[in-house]
Amino acid sequence: MSLFTGSGVAIITPMQADGSVNFPVLKELLEFQLENGTDAIIICGTTGEASTMTDEEQIETVRFAVETVAKRVPVIAGAGSNDTAHAIELAKGCENVGVDGVLLVTPYYNKTTQKGLIKHYTAIANSINIPVILYNVPGRTGLSISPQTCYELSKVKNIVGIKEASGNFSNIAQIAALCGPDFDLYSGNDDQNVPILSLGGKGIISVLANVAPKDAHDMVAKFHAGDTKGASELQLKSIELINALFCEVNPIPVKTALSLMGFNVGVCKAPLCEMEPEHLEVLKKAMKNYGLI
Repeated sequence: MSLFTGSGVAIITPMQADGSVNFPVLKELLEFQLENGTDAIIICGTTGEASTMTDEEQIETVRFAVETVAKRVPVIAGAGSNDTAHAIELAKGCENVGVDGVLLVTPYYNKTTQKGLIKHYTAIANSINIPVILYNVPGRTGLSISPQTCYELSKVKNIVGIKEASGNFSNIAQIAALCGPDFDLYSGNDDQNVPILSLGGKGIISVLANVAPKDAHDMVAKFHAGDTKGASELQLKSIELINALFCEVNPIPVKTALSLMGFNVGVCKAPLCEMEPEHLEVLKKAMKNYGLI
């Protein structure tokens, strides 16, 4: 039930001035990704600002991505919530509009115990018939999936992998060891892509891929083809740009970067706001050095 191998883009959501989704520009971005070798589209995740969308907006955006991509690559939808019942409804809604899988962040703010995590994820997975990727990002949620919890969840038939953005390589290595090669490991931190691939990672779910989709794709493809030197070179080439893309809260810098590249993506929805001038200069410098502008 593996969803994809390679580079999945955690795609931004372009917005109109009133905060509604700009669907024509979203189509343009999706085609840009596909033309440059992206292996999967991850829609309405953190980078896609799903947290400020209504459920109806979120499902409609997911539907549009599914219809636009038209099975050329897998489409995976963010459907996480800190309310299990709400997450079940979101996941069902995404399944109904034809996504290939869902990405489920850990409950945030109210959080839970590891036992609660097992119950939460199992309930959502059992409510749908499509694959589930867990999303471990404690810097956002204040809650981490332990390796043992991940192993228990890997026994649920349609929980097929984890996006790891904890930065804790000891835990990531334990997850890989416990869950084995049939459980898909994806890097959720662009500055750690190659190290996670070296632990058996199947691919990446990438913010970098929004602006450098071909290099993100090639980084993973080279690694899996045995060209670790070539993959490492692309990883190191992108470090300055990756750091600039995270010099403020994601997706503020990456959305700004796409605007600088000529895409009419609009601004982030409140409470996210425009970049500080000094950070904007850091981003412009990194983009120029990379050859994007």
